Amino acid sequence: MKLPLRPHQLVLRVATGASILNSGLNKRGADEDTAMGLHGMAVGTYPFLDKLDPVTFARLLCAGEIALGTALLVPFVPNKLAGAGLSAFAAGLLGMYLRTPGMHKPGSLAPTSDGVPLSKDLWLLGAGLSLILEGCEKD
Repeated sequence: MKLPLRPHQLVLRVATGASILNSGLNKRGADEDTAMGLHGMAVGTYPFLDKLDPVTFARLLCAGEIALGTALLVPFVPNKLAGAGLSAFAAGLLGMYLRTPGMHKPGSLAPTSDGVPLSKDLWLLGAGLSLILEGCEKD
């Protein structure tokens, strides 16, 4: 049985999927302080999330990261679907980068030292869009 992925796609999916899955697994059983920190940062960018309890938010974030990481690692999930999930996730993270004060230099998109961890998520968006575009080639 031939896998629906080419080797370069598999490498891209394993690298991003393993990282996101690990992030989700590390959030399992997050204590209340950790949940409040995650929730507070998200609410600062996306105020509608204030309606969620911090612990519930952390659990949903954990589940979402585990689901996305797993979808990227399972080669039978189509590239377009895995890429769409990765792109949406990365876009949300980049929104935090762009909207959170102190993440980038004034009047510039260049990151501050505090913004580097979020600015790197541009690579995730590029990976997701690449998977979507390669998935479209086969249609």
